[in-house]
Amino acid sequence: MRLKFALTALVACLATASFAESPPAATSYAFERGYPTAATTRLARDDADFQRAVTAYRFWYPTVSVEGIFNGNRAVGVEDNKAWGVAAAGPRQVGFTLNSDTPYGSGVLDLTNGPMVIDLPPGAYIGLVDDHNQGWVQDMGLPGPDAGKGGKYLFLPPGYTGKAPAGYHVSHSNSFKNLFAIRALPVGGDAQKALNALRAVKVYPLSTAAKPQPQEVVDLTSKALDSSSLKWEDNIQFWEQLSKIISAEAQVPQYLPMYGLLAELGIEKGKPFQPDARMKGILERAARAGRDQLLVSAFDSDRPDRINWPDRQWEWVGLVPGSAQFETPWGMDLEARDRWFAQAIVTSPAMFRRTAGAGSLYWMSVRDSKGTFLDGGKTYKLTIPQPVPGKLFWSVTIYDTQTRSQVQTDQDKAALRSLFELKDLPTNGPVDLYVGPTAPKGAENRWIKTSPGKGWFAYIRIYGPEQAAFDKSWKPGDFEEVK
Repeated sequence: MRLKFALTALVACLATASFAESPPAATSYAFERGYPTAATTRLARDDADFQRAVTAYRFWYPTVSVEGIFNGNRAVGVEDNKAWGVAAAGPRQVGFTLNSDTPYGSGVLDLTNGPMVIDLPPGAYIGLVDDHNQGWVQDMGLPGPDAGKGGKYLFLPPGYTGKAPAGYHVSHSNSFKNLFAIRALPVGGDAQKALNALRAVKVYPLSTAAKPQPQEVVDLTSKALDSSSLKWEDNIQFWEQLSKIISAEAQVPQYLPMYGLLAELGIEKGKPFQPDARMKGILERAARAGRDQLLVSAFDSDRPDRINWPDRQWEWVGLVPGSAQFETPWGMDLEARDRWFAQAIVTSPAMFRRTAGAGSLYWMSVRDSKGTFLDGGKTYKLTIPQPVPGKLFWSVTIYDTQTRSQVQTDQDKAALRSLFELKDLPTNGPVDLYVGPTAPKGAENRWIKTSPGKGWFAYIRIYGPEQAAFDKSWKPGDFEEVK
């Protein structure tokens, strides 16, 4: 029933978008003796293609989004399967809800020429591999089968029939190109040690296992990097990028209906993508409408299950606990999928767990205590009760609503972290944090700068969350406007 309701809501949403975007020539179709008039045929075909395109856009958005990550690395000289990047990230790295809590590394794991190995040393790593459609392939490190003890992970390409050698954690991917992302926790607040720990990870082809030839590790900390799909998401480039991916990648059997949808729009494996003027116009309108619908799901959802505390504005970011692909017993939760990928990247079961222990949790706020959207021209106070129920550390990160990336100002900072900016504060009482265009006097070290005229939203992250983070016995304050 839930899938039926989700599909019904999606169709209703698409229909609304269709009439909003289409010329206001008619609101119904005219028939004569049961036959469509010429005008009706034109309008119905345009409407049908537009609705198909919006549906396709929303479904394939994660695929194009992950290509943005690949493209970001390539743009700064990090070539597929030759190198991967590490960074102590900050606002200069544009990417959907990236954060600066830990150094991280990422790269393309290309299986086109055969299986690849990721050799993870023992340590406080959190890692994963997702396929080209952001489908989960494997967790590594603390949330993975090695549980922090280290291990060798082997990734096999689509259609691989060879026997996997012993001694590996083996995974099969649905795609040739995959994203691997690894974080090293800065235990004790030592970010440089964590960055060095990332450099100890080895990535190489299985064919060289007897004498590994690891990829180069490139430090991208100081580079301005755009690993998003922002430049493509509201125009014809979205479809151009998607066409290239469909032609290069293996088909996912579960997606056959969605490949059929793309074929109706002129995107088909092995065929050139050459939309005529009519179809190009429809696809561009659909990209804008689809993107905007995703943003509504992200920032103005009416789902009651997004609420954790009835008297707070904080919301769960992930709406399907413990599911990497938003599966429920009734089908795929489309709204939860839209909401996540509009503002974030990568999935794994560990990211959406709501149980105490290893891993992390995410809450988002887009509104102040009165229910008004947050404004970069106003100053707010956020009170965090202490101790925060996390075994490792916690943070508050501020994001620009237009880029879904860390706010960029001359302060060059977007997070307040328990291991860094807040490490010397007492932990036996509440701490007040501030967000706004001007630093409150005496609270400069507990303040993040925002820009007037821009909207922003916040994430609270807790690493190693404890039971009080889930049973509602601990709760943060809301953003209170400071006059």
